[in-house]
Amino acid sequence: MGGIERVTSASRPLLHLLTVVGARKDAGSSPTGIVGRSLARQLLAAGDRVRVLAEAGQPDGWPDGTEVVEGSVIRPAEHAGVFAGADGVFLAGAVPATVPDALALAREAGVRRIVVLSSHGPEYEEAYPPETWFWLAVERAVERSGMEWTHIRPSAVMGAMIEGTYPATGSDWPDTIRSERTVREAFLDDGCYPFIHEDDLAAVAAAALRTGDHAGAVLEAVGPPIATRARVAAIAEAIGCDIVAVDLPPEAGRARWRRRGWPDGGIDVTLYALQEYGARSAELTRWTLDQRPSVREIIGRPPRGFGEWAAENAHLFR
Repeated sequence: MGGIERVTSASRPLLHLLTVVGARKDAGSSPTGIVGRSLARQLLAAGDRVRVLAEAGQPDGWPDGTEVVEGSVIRPAEHAGVFAGADGVFLAGAVPATVPDALALAREAGVRRIVVLSSHGPEYEEAYPPETWFWLAVERAVERSGMEWTHIRPSAVMGAMIEGTYPATGSDWPDTIRSERTVREAFLDDGCYPFIHEDDLAAVAAAALRTGDHAGAVLEAVGPPIATRARVAAIAEAIGCDIVAVDLPPEAGRARWRRRGWPDGGIDVTLYALQEYGARSAELTRWTLDQRPSVREIIGRPPRGFGEWAAENAHLFR
């Protein structure tokens, strides 16, 4: 395990296809654009080639050397040619209805490896009938595809608030901190939420794409629970200003998130997680540290903390 090996000039660079969709507020959805751009940078730095299938609104901001095709993994038949020549696919944003079509096209094109950006939803979906599955349906389809596979189940991504995707917690902070130097949040005093830096999640994906070390594995790309007040304090330090923190009753928090377009399902999961991680912080931190292989083992360095993320993105809050 450890770091990602560099491709030498004597070997042919691998071509990786990354799929990217627009921001979704559904529970478990990750900011595929932010993670994908970080992954593209890391793969290019390792000497590989990168092609991206990006939905409308996502084609810009990719590093030099990235081949970008505008389209959607949700409608794979419209862009069958994007799979040609790809060694591996970072499958992000797929949906159960069309993922079998995407996988069939990938297999026919000679794709060898599929790395799924999944969720922790499968752990709960197993208790329900298959016709209700979402994340588990995607994972099972990939497992049946005949290609080598790895599933990545991440915790929330620190950069989610940039792209406007799940989780609801923190999603309005850039606006309210810029305009009022204020944060209003449910479970402000006792809440926690687990976060991973997008660069660390991308590094896990790069390791899975570039090596066979994690074939057939479910990788828990999880960060430890971070107290809500600690996140606010980290942003305040990054911008050099005090931030007023207002603790909201849960239903007031729900109403606030609803006004910003969050569905009740995503709000329910956010409120539950803030409370649950706050009440069981020590136990769930221990669970995170006990995962093997750990994020640190996979990427070959310590994971990056929320304070680093806040310092890198201080401009969002000024």
